[in-house]
Amino acid sequence: GQQRWILSFDFATMKLVATLSITATLVCNTLSSPIKHNQLAFVPASSSRSSLAPRQNVAVAHPATTTTSLSFFQDLLKSFTPKSDEEVTPQTNDYDEPIEEALTILNEAAETKSQDPETVVTALEDLEKLMRKKAKAEPTAAANVLKNLNGSWRLIFTTGTKTTQDRIQKTVNYFPIKAVQRFDTSTDPYGIENGIYLGDVSVVKFTGPFEFNEKSRKLEFDFTKIALFGFGITIKSGDAAKIGASTGLGSESNVKNSEKGKKPFFNWISADENIATARGGGGGLALWKRIDVEEE
Repeated sequence: GQQRWILSFDFATMKLVATLSITATLVCNTLSSPIKHNQLAFVPASSSRSSLAPRQNVAVAHPATTTTSLSFFQDLLKSFTPKSDEEVTPQTNDYDEPIEEALTILNEAAETKSQDPETVVTALEDLEKLMRKKAKAEPTAAANVLKNLNGSWRLIFTTGTKTTQDRIQKTVNYFPIKAVQRFDTSTDPYGIENGIYLGDVSVVKFTGPFEFNEKSRKLEFDFTKIALFGFGITIKSGDAAKIGASTGLGSESNVKNSEKGKKPFFNWISADENIATARGGGGGLALWKRIDVEEE
């Protein structure tokens, strides 16, 4: 309230100063502009005409400097007047529009699986570059990714790990089986669950904690429990990486990282109310669709 009063007072003060300056200038210009005796004529009061009238063929003085000064101070006053919201030019960037274009393609792919796989890969690669730029320009972008990760996600599309791509000589695209990941940031530490389903039946589920680096959007996790058809087993750190690599659900790099004491990870690209995207530790790109708990 005090700041608003000060700003209002400053504006009123500047306007008063400008108004007084205009008045002073007009007075000075009038006094400094000599009026010749033959410019105005006074008619006696007894005349039938008006008591004060200009003589015919007499030019009236119009000091040019007065008009110039008045125009100058009018412009000065306008410069003090705050611009309305309509006059403020919004700041633009070169990433928001192409981000929306990439997300449109990926949303369509997640909903219908009708987008060409190469188009989806290109959209994922473009989005990765653009979101990296956005995260540098807008520090809140990474925090929003973590916030939006809460919930359950079904894997829709993946290029597969580099090892898998080399083995089958192509990229894996729309994921053929039901794989669901769940993230929970309400717990301490954060929790992650990765499950494979046959229909509605849970075949295998991995669970454990995860950490999220907002600066790099890197999510490191470590599965500490496994459930086979609902029967839980506690496992040692690193065992999940070996199981994942042997079944093709994980990468060999996760095994190597676990042997070095490093955790498997995802570099998250984006996450919103509908879809999420990331690059895995094995180098593959992936697309998830948000699902309700009832859909798992």
